[in-house]
Amino acid sequence: MDFEVPDRPLRIGLISYRSAPHCGGQGVYIRHLSRALTDLGHQVTVITGPPAPILDPILGRNLDPILDRNLAPTLNRNLAQTLNRPLPVEKIENLDLYNPADPFRVPSVRELLDPINLLEWIGVSTQGFPEPFTFGIRAYRFLRRRLSDFDILHDNQSLSYGIAALCRIAPTIATIHHPITRDRAIAISSAEGFMEKLKQARWFSFLGMQKRSSRVFSRILTVSESAEKDIAADFNIPESRFRVVPNGIDLHRFHPMSGIEREENRLIVTNSADVPLKGLSHLLIALKKVSGKRDVKLTVVGTPKKNGAITRQIRTLGIGDRVEFTGRIDDDAFVRAYARSAIAVVPSVYEGFGLPAGEAMACAVPVISTTGGALPEVVGDAGILVPPGDSDALAAAVSDLLDHPEKARVIGAAGYQRVKERFTWEKAAQKTVSAYIEVMAEYSADHRF
Repeated sequence: MDFEVPDRPLRIGLISYRSAPHCGGQGVYIRHLSRALTDLGHQVTVITGPPAPILDPILGRNLDPILDRNLAPTLNRNLAQTLNRPLPVEKIENLDLYNPADPFRVPSVRELLDPINLLEWIGVSTQGFPEPFTFGIRAYRFLRRRLSDFDILHDNQSLSYGIAALCRIAPTIATIHHPITRDRAIAISSAEGFMEKLKQARWFSFLGMQKRSSRVFSRILTVSESAEKDIAADFNIPESRFRVVPNGIDLHRFHPMSGIEREENRLIVTNSADVPLKGLSHLLIALKKVSGKRDVKLTVVGTPKKNGAITRQIRTLGIGDRVEFTGRIDDDAFVRAYARSAIAVVPSVYEGFGLPAGEAMACAVPVISTTGGALPEVVGDAGILVPPGDSDALAAAVSDLLDHPEKARVIGAAGYQRVKERFTWEKAAQKTVSAYIEVMAEYSADHRF
């Protein structure tokens, strides 16, 4: 019997070991893909470890256009309230050893009687990152009893043995945002001294598991052509298994904001401060160069590690009065920070997609970006591109845009238009569902009796 697409909404289990938006792009992905899939009419349940995800309501946007088109004759206030209820979340508990309110706490003896908890504690205590591995075991134990609740399971880059085991008993697909091999290589090469390099290698020891597990999936989603090629090469997976589904940019949150004056010498960067992959150190050197001619300021959306490499570099360069760290801020403050900035800089050495570039473009801020990874696919001809790791090129590009405000304005407008045309979560959700159907059909064919 041939596979038939269900004539009802798909029941989707969206699996993510770490899903809060402030944890990075994966949390943003869960938040917006879950909403977009639901807006298409599908039923999404997010299965996650702590910290808890921040999810939009089932219809996370203004109901008026939907009412006018589809539901106006029958919709009433009670139904509107139903549509705006939160998405269902199944939370899989762990030791939560990375909780900023109580980091690296000592578990109780009773907690450590659970073998999975013990493995997690030993891993963290020996400077590893066991969370993907232990989450996968817990997720397998949880989901094997619930398989009838879902038509498709979708793993968000945990790539653990437990999730790979689900592929044998349920239609399962994975998203790999970018090859973590690049993070590891840059982290080790940037580390100072043998012991620090050894520490980085130990932290990334989960990568062997992720490589092996990823080869089990019949289909893998990734967010750019660049990421597809790099993951295929580094993980030894045929490119034919990949489906490229670019991320969307949330235009409801990120948009041009009127009534706020741009500060002519204000730069903004939104990358994680102390991660070498994100290239902030190169931007700080460029800032020092530009500050010799201009009273330039830099807003960093994030928080530096206390006495970390970035803090020490700022002190060494003598630019402490020019750099402002915002800490964690809400969406409204984020957009206001974009609105008052003259230029957004994305200095990453490598990006699998480049959400910071897309979000800045959505706010009509002119973007200067490196060519690291997939960033040229996002920025295209609507921004200034420079080689990664080149502080001189960054400084020259910043000076050029500050000296030519009309050119900057044109670039900002072009970026805004590019995002509206190419990067929406609705398109991402539609392409994701197409990949789901492929996996479901293949699983059905492989499991005929």
